Amino acid sequence: MGGPFAPPPEQITCDVAIIGSGAGAGITAELLAKAGLKVVIVEEGPLKSSSDFNQLESEAYPQLYQESAARKTEDKAITILQGRCVGGSTTVNWTSSFRTPDATLKFWQARYGLKDYNTQALSEYFEQAERRLNIGPWLTPPNENNDLLRRGAAKLGIPALAIARNVKGCWNLGSCGMGCPTNAKQSMLVTTIPAALDQGAQLLVETRAERFELAGGLNKGRITALLCSFGVPNTAPDQLLPKRVATKIIAKNYVLAGGAINSPALLLRSGAPDPHGHLGKRTFLHPVVMSSGVFEQKVEAWQGAPQTIYSDHFLDTQAIDGPIGYKLEAPPLHPVIFASTVPGMGQSQHDLLKAFPYSHTLLALMRDGFHEQSLGGTVKLRGDGSPVLDYPLTDYVMDGARRALLSMMEIQFAAGASRVLPLHEMAQTYTSWGQAREAVNTLPMKPMLTKIVSAHVMGGCGLAAFENQGVTRPDGIHWQIANLSIHDGSLFPTSIGANPQLSIYGVVNRLAQGLVKRLTGTEIKLA
Repeated sequence: MGGPFAPPPEQITCDVAIIGSGAGAGITAELLAKAGLKVVIVEEGPLKSSSDFNQLESEAYPQLYQESAARKTEDKAITILQGRCVGGSTTVNWTSSFRTPDATLKFWQARYGLKDYNTQALSEYFEQAERRLNIGPWLTPPNENNDLLRRGAAKLGIPALAIARNVKGCWNLGSCGMGCPTNAKQSMLVTTIPAALDQGAQLLVETRAERFELAGGLNKGRITALLCSFGVPNTAPDQLLPKRVATKIIAKNYVLAGGAINSPALLLRSGAPDPHGHLGKRTFLHPVVMSSGVFEQKVEAWQGAPQTIYSDHFLDTQAIDGPIGYKLEAPPLHPVIFASTVPGMGQSQHDLLKAFPYSHTLLALMRDGFHEQSLGGTVKLRGDGSPVLDYPLTDYVMDGARRALLSMMEIQFAAGASRVLPLHEMAQTYTSWGQAREAVNTLPMKPMLTKIVSAHVMGGCGLAAFENQGVTRPDGIHWQIANLSIHDGSLFPTSIGANPQLSIYGVVNRLAQGLVKRLTGTEIKLA
């Protein structure tokens, strides 16, 4: 890749400036550039490619993730994995691809008036995204890590199905979370961003969008410029270096696609109008709890496609606005992530790491945002302007955490686990389902004691059909800022209840095609 990048000029003019280069930004950039518009893409992370992806955690996490894969909620109770590189989280995710569940869309229609957000209306946009990004069934047999979920669920009469993946010519290496070294993963890094650049788009890397300059009254605002800083290192907030050379981007229109947390934060730093107090509110995770099991046979959960089997049994059997439901999946295991996630120290952790080749983990994605006690979190700004998510873990969420741990342990024992450890600081290793059930039913389900992580952040700039209910109109335009569209997961009024990348692709595909039509009068399709 040659040497370091030169700083951008002090001022750039264009038709559309896009903040971010992940799922929403990539789809939007390709469509706008194809329509002949002058597009500038602003990405705060570095440009890394397959030649940089060495399947090494020590390199991948500092280079490719927000805050070196150590981003946490304000109280430090939840670790959040988000990409910070060209391609965003699509460069480092595990390729799991689900359309937005019908139950989620029906809830949005009923609560937020989003009548055009229904399965039939979105179908063609999902189909286009699936063709463009090679999303389809994974026909290779699951690795042992995933097949244990399938076998354990089958013994209990619980359905478990295959997960579609966005890959082409996949080598089945299992290191998707560290960047694909063979360019098989059809992330924005190798699909829509290069296509946009081929059409004349400009990409600024290691360039942070600091704030918008706004003009106009409270309800008729417009952005007049975007101010950026260059040469921003990928470090934790308390290590941020002084801002470097400023760049001003003057565009006719702006698309905010920095991802939930960063997108609301940019608007907060900019003093964007927020007459109804919704900005940064109702920001949702899929809070994740995990159970680790040890088997007699080798599992080697680092090998093979990372997530290929799932079960929605505990979503489908739970009313969407009732006690929190959860989706079950089997994540890949790599040494650093494993060692930093499992509880214990000294001899107990030594024993866990010694059993690493025989270890298997299940995770439960909890579907947050559909109950009156399920309000999600709030994006705030630290003193230096960097964002932080305040995410209270309420009794409602923690009740789901307990039920999910019980479900996962039962499946692991059914699959033949010799011992199981729910990831909780006060838990022990259990050798039978009865022993585990009794113990977990008495554990205090509290933040910091119960290990909770998430790789899915949604909301904070929520869609709504009425101005007093959300930040963004159903067509993706900000309710108070006429030349600003929001095209990322921050649009979602709730969590999705499934891995969200395909939901972003499908929804943003429709919004971006609408934006092209408004700006150029032409119709451009993704595929």
